[in-house]
Amino acid sequence: MAVRDAAWQMPKDHMSENKKDILNWVDPKDKSGEFKRQSSVFRNWVGSDDFPAEKDRYHLYVSYACPWAHRALIVRKLKGLEDIIPFTSVHWHMAEKGWRFATKDDNEPGENTTPDPLHDGYAHLRDIYFENNKDYEGRFTVPTLYDKKQNRIVNNESSEIIRMFYHGFDSILPEKYKSVDLLPKDLEAKIEETNEWTYNDINNGVYKSGFATTGEAYEKAVTTLFKSLDRAEDDLSKSSGPYYHGDRLTEADVRLYTTIIRFDAVYVQHFKCNLRDIRSGYPALHEWVRNLYWNVDAFGSTTEFTHIKKHYTQSHKQINPFGITPVGPIPSILPVDEEVPAVKAALAAK
Repeated sequence: MAVRDAAWQMPKDHMSENKKDILNWVDPKDKSGEFKRQSSVFRNWVGSDDFPAEKDRYHLYVSYACPWAHRALIVRKLKGLEDIIPFTSVHWHMAEKGWRFATKDDNEPGENTTPDPLHDGYAHLRDIYFENNKDYEGRFTVPTLYDKKQNRIVNNESSEIIRMFYHGFDSILPEKYKSVDLLPKDLEAKIEETNEWTYNDINNGVYKSGFATTGEAYEKAVTTLFKSLDRAEDDLSKSSGPYYHGDRLTEADVRLYTTIIRFDAVYVQHFKCNLRDIRSGYPALHEWVRNLYWNVDAFGSTTEFTHIKKHYTQSHKQINPFGITPVGPIPSILPVDEEVPAVKAALAAK
């Protein structure tokens, strides 16, 4: 699943004892019906004594479908880490054993959607977690940053992985990438404040809406989600430049983008986030997300709509039991200078 850290599953020998099922996103015994995200387990940091910054020492496991992993791909590219940290994307489908690796015969789109290049015979991401701890009982998640020298998972918390990418490898980067600063000191407090409600209400809010198992939990989550989308729209409408903070591309853009780019394609219908869509209901957000997709390569080139649409609609059987992937919206994202007919008509009438 594309949750921050996507999916989790108990080891096979614990399954019968604990009766956990990764496809139950809300515990059936939880009468609140609310989706509650669990915490990541691996929280080490590149730059510590155990994990020095070195070229080709680390490998990044991601899913193109997952917004949390998408963050890491974007920052990896913005910081020029392509030759320093290689990556592998899992297949878009997630079933009872969690994320699986693509096979040689899958032929899925997306760079490096391949079998695991480091471990012959590993069919699922969870195999890497059990390699670290045969009794592991946490979640098998993306992104996962892996140390090839020690055969150890470094970190599986997306917010920490992107921040260690910001400056953790600057000592071995060309000068032009050292200067890329996605969390500048003068904006740090403002970004942190924005992160709080963006994460809780928007990034996680779509999941709270989609995985809710009671009407009360759903209505509470979806109402909060759209209030915060209204807040983001207002902020962007007042921005002095194309990015959330004027003419500077920052972490605020990265963290919001991975939800907004999926919104019309998936969340409107699949997660019932249908008070409004982005393309007809939020002009500032729509302009902002299209600029990032079409004009900033790190965003557009890492966005794979096939993975995104198929993952959600064919992995969440409790929401979409027949696994039918909707055809629309067409296109998944509009060109920079094109609007839907209703917006065109409204603009023409002014």
